[in-house]
Amino acid sequence: MLKQEKLDVILEIVNTRGTITVKEIMNRLDISDMTARRYLQELADKDLLVRVHGGAEKLRSGSLLANERSNVEKQGLQIAEKQEIAKFAGHLVEERETIFIGPGTTLEFFARELPIDNIRVVTNSLPVFIILNERKLTDLILIGGNYREITGAFVGTLTLQDIESLQFSKAFVSCNGIKDHAIATFSEDEGEVQKLALNNANKKILLADHSKFNKFDFYTFYNISDIDTIISDSKLNQETLQDLSKQTNIIKPQ
Repeated sequence: MLKQEKLDVILEIVNTRGTITVKEIMNRLDISDMTARRYLQELADKDLLVRVHGGAEKLRSGSLLANERSNVEKQGLQIAEKQEIAKFAGHLVEERETIFIGPGTTLEFFARELPIDNIRVVTNSLPVFIILNERKLTDLILIGGNYREITGAFVGTLTLQDIESLQFSKAFVSCNGIKDHAIATFSEDEGEVQKLALNNANKKILLADHSKFNKFDFYTFYNISDIDTIISDSKLNQETLQDLSKQTNIIKPQ
């Protein structure tokens, strides 16, 4: 069976049943775990299915949110790359700082990798708060508001009002797409919160794996040249690195 035929089999099962597991793919196509996961990632990168932990799901439809992947879905994407970014970004955090951590699975990995506890963290992400609440940080603040279940973020007027009066030594945010000069996300509400947090921070830091580059999304919330540092992973291609280096400081682990 040719590779494309194997991919077609995977898609047929997902679209018929709604889900498929890596183990099922291995057994059905007689391929290794690594190959099965690679096939799923290839299909996910083409937006033909959605990766989840241990397998994949059919693309959702019928609402505006059909194009927005949930927090659970994103947790299974670019795991190694997010871990790489999170570990590197942790070195930028210093004792007794007040930092903002935005929503997103990359930032959840970052929260797990925070190297110190003597720090104040402000977040509008419930998953980030839950991760950090297991540790004894000096201070941990969850900003409330309207809850977006799909990403676990609090947004809206109340969130903006609370953040407006706060100042951060560093703000760590992520995004769905980086193209030309624009940094974009799916939700206008989430974008506005991240924009305000970045504006109130001495250092503005964007964490984004290589799959986010040269892609766009619905709402542009910041300009690349206004970011102090972008941290990506080692798979970011050299051409993109050189192009972005003309606009801001961009770092990728070697």
